[in-house]
Amino acid sequence: MSNLVKICPVAELPMNLGVGALVSGQQVALFKLNNGDVYAIGNFDPFSEANVLSRGLVGDLQGQKVVASPIYKHHYNLQTGECLEDSTVKVPAYQVVVQNEDVYLAV
Repeated sequence: MSNLVKICPVAELPMNLGVGALVSGQQVALFKLNNGDVYAIGNFDPFSEANVLSRGLVGDLQGQKVVASPIYKHHYNLQTGECLEDSTVKVPAYQVVVQNEDVYLAV
């Protein structure tokens, strides 16, 4: 069973930009989209071997909500963590709960 860890008030997340957080020893990239949905994936980009995904550009590609890594531009699905260019590569995707205007991650 996962525990919910409070991250921040949802109002503190910038729209369509990433924010990095250290959650239970793991670097996590959080994104709040225009529609208010909040996503969280691992911040580590396996191709560049750097914690940079929170600095990537968010958008829509092939009907999927994605973030593009700022280094080599690989796209990661914000719901599943799967790399669109290489389906064998995946970053962790975390369940996000917004409750009472606060963002929580299931860890």
